[in-house]
Amino acid sequence: MRIDPLERIDGFLGRAVELTVQRHHRRRLRRLGQGHAVEPAGSGQWAAGDPPPRPGNQLDVLIDGAQALPAIAAAMAAARSHIHVTGWHVASHFELVRGERPVVLGALLAELAQRIDVRVMVWAGAPLPAFHPTRKEVAAEMRRLVRGTRIRCEPDPREHPFHCHHEKTIVIDDELAFVNGIDMTDLAGDRFDRSDHPARRRLGWHDAGTRLRGPAVADVAAHFATRWQEVTGERLPVAEPPAAAGPSTVQVVRTVAEDMYDSVPHGDFRILESYLRALGRAQHLVYLENQFLWAPKIVDVLAAKLRDPPQDEFRLVVVLPAVPTTARTTPAASSGG
Repeated sequence: MRIDPLERIDGFLGRAVELTVQRHHRRRLRRLGQGHAVEPAGSGQWAAGDPPPRPGNQLDVLIDGAQALPAIAAAMAAARSHIHVTGWHVASHFELVRGERPVVLGALLAELAQRIDVRVMVWAGAPLPAFHPTRKEVAAEMRRLVRGTRIRCEPDPREHPFHCHHEKTIVIDDELAFVNGIDMTDLAGDRFDRSDHPARRRLGWHDAGTRLRGPAVADVAAHFATRWQEVTGERLPVAEPPAAAGPSTVQVVRTVAEDMYDSVPHGDFRILESYLRALGRAQHLVYLENQFLWAPKIVDVLAAKLRDPPQDEFRLVVVLPAVPTTARTTPAASSGG
């Protein structure tokens, strides 16, 4: 088979760029004292540092918005003390439940805020108008969400160039948490999608989230409290770890860039470490479904698995969207047991 010379040159240049990026990130993480994120020590499955893995959790995986969003709405409606939300973007008009009796996010939070504390933190938006949501668009949506209500909504403008805050977490009474890939918005696509993905006039959004009960909820709550204090100056009460609720051991990991928050001056890169540990330990199957696959270090690990499989029956399945949009996800929960 003859390889086109342009393809050969393109492959060579692409690999050179990948190696340059890898060396840069390795030097950067070592300089920050975070070298273990890209070169994990030992063969264990858990990321180093805090928070540690915590036993006794119930972890449910919710596939697509049609399953996850009504569960979120029901949990919010039952809140007794407070609701803490983070998001890349939230839309006050977004319907968490569809049909004859829809549940609209803004109206639900406004009603709840009459009796409990409702705090929402969103990315402040792109400083350059070429990207969306812009700072102006986010500010307008925040005004719509809080107008005439007791909802507290704050923008987080602390990002590095070409980065954004893209996490989606919900903490309810420090007893229940959702750690999601699913935003409560229809910006850039309606997140209320079903697993059979029916044809619609607007862009759908296939994604997944988790519902978490048990001691690890306290770590999700602590992460929200850290960000809230950094942005607003308000110190929230420390959440006591809930009682054991299930059989799973769960570790909450996150990505925080260096010099973003005073309390995390050297950053936190344990999502990368968790990926590398999990992929390195895989013996029979890796199923990887993601919005992007652009991390050269991850690709190298997968390629090495294929060149030298741990078992003859080892299989690698990768599912990617045909047309991904730009996004970045943090934090995550990893589970074992």
